[in-house]
Amino acid sequence: MILASSCIATSLRNCYLRNHRIQILSSKHYYTAIQFKNKSLTLSNPHPHLHKASIHNTSALFTSSSDTSVNENLNAKYEVPQYSKEILNSCNQLHASILLPLNEKLRGPLITSHNGNGNSGSANVTSMPFVLCVGNHSSGKSSFINHVVGRNVQTAGVAPTDDSFTVIAPGPEDKDQDGPALIGDPDMGFANLRQFGPTLIHHTCLKVRSNLVTDNFMLVDSPGMIDAPGSSGRGDDKSSMDRGYDFQGVVRWLATRADVVLLFFDPDKPGTTGETLSVLLHSLGGMDHKLLIVLNKADQFRKIHDFARAYGSLCWNLSKVIPRKDLPRIFTMCLPVKKNNILEDDDRTDASYSSGSSGLADLHHTRDEVVNEVMKAPLRRIDNVITGLGDSVHLLMMHATIMNHTRKLYSKALWNGRLQVSGTGLSGLSLTGLSLYAELPVQVSGSALGLTVAGTAMMQYLNLKNLKDMKEELSSDDGLTKAFKQTYTREIAEADEFIASVWQRVKESLKLGISAIGVENLPSVSPSEFDEMKKTLDERIPALRRKASASHYGNMK
Repeated sequence: MILASSCIATSLRNCYLRNHRIQILSSKHYYTAIQFKNKSLTLSNPHPHLHKASIHNTSALFTSSSDTSVNENLNAKYEVPQYSKEILNSCNQLHASILLPLNEKLRGPLITSHNGNGNSGSANVTSMPFVLCVGNHSSGKSSFINHVVGRNVQTAGVAPTDDSFTVIAPGPEDKDQDGPALIGDPDMGFANLRQFGPTLIHHTCLKVRSNLVTDNFMLVDSPGMIDAPGSSGRGDDKSSMDRGYDFQGVVRWLATRADVVLLFFDPDKPGTTGETLSVLLHSLGGMDHKLLIVLNKADQFRKIHDFARAYGSLCWNLSKVIPRKDLPRIFTMCLPVKKNNILEDDDRTDASYSSGSSGLADLHHTRDEVVNEVMKAPLRRIDNVITGLGDSVHLLMMHATIMNHTRKLYSKALWNGRLQVSGTGLSGLSLTGLSLYAELPVQVSGSALGLTVAGTAMMQYLNLKNLKDMKEELSSDDGLTKAFKQTYTREIAEADEFIASVWQRVKESLKLGISAIGVENLPSVSPSEFDEMKKTLDERIPALRRKASASHYGNMK
């Protein structure tokens, strides 16, 4: 009797979760980053195939929910703001009018691209929001993508099945494109991947699919991570180039631009793949706000202590690369199993599964949480674009501040040297004139003139040598670090970790910029240019945040 009641309660709970899922339906037309058409969210069951519907039956994907009142409440809660277009346009205009001209002038750290109209824009956004899936091979990345979009788009298997980065995008008809076509597309936003070389270009592809559950964001599947013999745990440059391109660099590039990042593990390899941990450390660092760590296929465990061992092993391995006492949440979930060509949630209640159906229900509920976070990618794009604008301002402002300081140091040394040379020459000429006025022997006047010329030449030589040494010092790592300490003394004294992290990101691009321009040719940054950047940080970005943020008592003034 108790078991029957438990099964009924679990079935009711699963039914509630199935009937109150959210599907975001919006336009596929975007402005540079993304523009949302004036469509509100439509509440429906986005994954009917998940609950005893054929995996190929996409005709019923947009059926209405039966509970109208709940639908209206959730629709209001998750509705895409009508002012999102205005916010995204404002971010783009600020980037184009204030940051890009100064970045070009200073050879700054910001990457730029050209859209289809030939206008420069930020290269940190793609034409549509997208979700990046990375993880061990056979950890369920491709199966999860198929589950989200409602179609068999990706091939799934136990062994590694794909060696390419695959972009899955919604479209009016099914079409595949190779890497050169994808990266060469002026509207997709992946053009700057060409910096990683031809090997990567030929190991990317685009799959446009119609009749997807989602039509307002893309998903990016990645090659499964696996350690080659002798490479486990190396984490060096040679290991990162095992595929013929900088895999960690590519993941970093994509993750920086993604709106949601999913890192998959599976019970067989719970964090023991060295490449996965290296990617987490070097490629996904600083992205905790959009990173979800997923332990997939948790329904494979038949005994609770097997699950405990795998979960503990994953936590132990993660603790080696996450420099914090507290570990992030790990989403333990499973995907529907296929029975008679039908996808169903496994509702086993046999005693071998320790907790009965309640354990599986928790896995199903966690899966729903992950899917809902994925569905929020378009909403996250608004916050991510504002965050990207603020991040760009911080990077460019530090770049400009230190470069301006370096220019002033060199200019001061240059004029001091010129004054010394001029002083030596004038002093010598004065002595020569004085000897002539005093009618001293010609030999004395000649000697004074000769000493003047020699002294001036020697002073000029020493001055040029000092300037050359100074240019090398100012453009060196030590010189730039010294300039950073001189310009950010207060922040260093206060142990400002944010400023320190910005410096680590700016340092290399600053060195390259100074070397390319030359210390003697560094342009000046006017006070008005600094004021515009400061105003953007202090006034414009907070105003955009207030417009994009949910209403709360803190912003009701």
